[in-house]
Amino acid sequence: MAYAADVARAPRAITLLDEPLVLWRDARGVPHVFRDVCVHRGTALSLGCVEGDELVCAYHGWRYRGDGACAAIPQLADPTRVPARARAFVYTAQERYGIVWAALEPPARPLPEVPELDDPAWRAVRTGPFAWTCDASRQVENFTDFGHFAFVHEGLLGDRSNAVVAPYEISVDGPVLRYAYGRPDAPNTEAFPVFAAEARKDAMRRTRYALHLPYTIVEHIDWGGPDGLVYFFASQPVARDRCVGYCVVARNYNLDQPDDVIQAFERTIFGQDQRVVESQRPDRVPFDVAAELHLTFDAVAVAYRRAMRAHGFGSA
Repeated sequence: MAYAADVARAPRAITLLDEPLVLWRDARGVPHVFRDVCVHRGTALSLGCVEGDELVCAYHGWRYRGDGACAAIPQLADPTRVPARARAFVYTAQERYGIVWAALEPPARPLPEVPELDDPAWRAVRTGPFAWTCDASRQVENFTDFGHFAFVHEGLLGDRSNAVVAPYEISVDGPVLRYAYGRPDAPNTEAFPVFAAEARKDAMRRTRYALHLPYTIVEHIDWGGPDGLVYFFASQPVARDRCVGYCVVARNYNLDQPDDVIQAFERTIFGQDQRVVESQRPDRVPFDVAAELHLTFDAVAVAYRRAMRAHGFGSA
């Protein structure tokens, strides 16, 4: 996956689950995802270029259409008489929420519905991407952890003098974990005035979460009034020890605020998290619940481990 704005006519190399991929757009702007390998000599197709609706290999100029079929082989007397095996390996591609999504297998279910991201009354800002040296499961689980706000993000998202995590409940809806949490919010800082004006030091920040297995989270925040903040987060599992997080933040207030305010805020928050999460061992969430010590405020971590194993995403 990649932010749609970063996928242009020039081929772009990415990695998903150790599989090298190439993203590119045809003349109509439609995104395509291929395995980043030319069938002829194994050259990375991302080294090539796009001409019209075809991806051209840099090594021998073989031309591939969006469906993967090779349209021309310049070395042949009749370049169009190509063998049937001359095809690129094509994966599913979809563009939504300002992100180009790739799937190595046919998607089991659609992307989560987040109407705010398509609503002109809301301003959506892309932040990151955030490349971490850990498994995607660790990056996702950190995003759901209530206990660390007071210590890792003191002054921005929490206060050490008020570190108690109140009880909360989780419901399991197939591959989706749903839960809500309310806590006193930290006030806006001069550097990062990102929260609604109604958010005071004693204001209650009310958050509803939907964790879509394995690595996507939708978070709705409000302060009891009309102002709302939405986080759409997805972690790309590059490899077992590497991931990239994509976070789109939408709000229906401060619509004239420059995007770089929220982008700088999220760089700070993710940076504070990164140094801690990259230190965790193992670098992948241990899906055996007994492998780590859990207390009552870790209910999300326990539910995540159990759900991942139940749906075949995690193993002990």
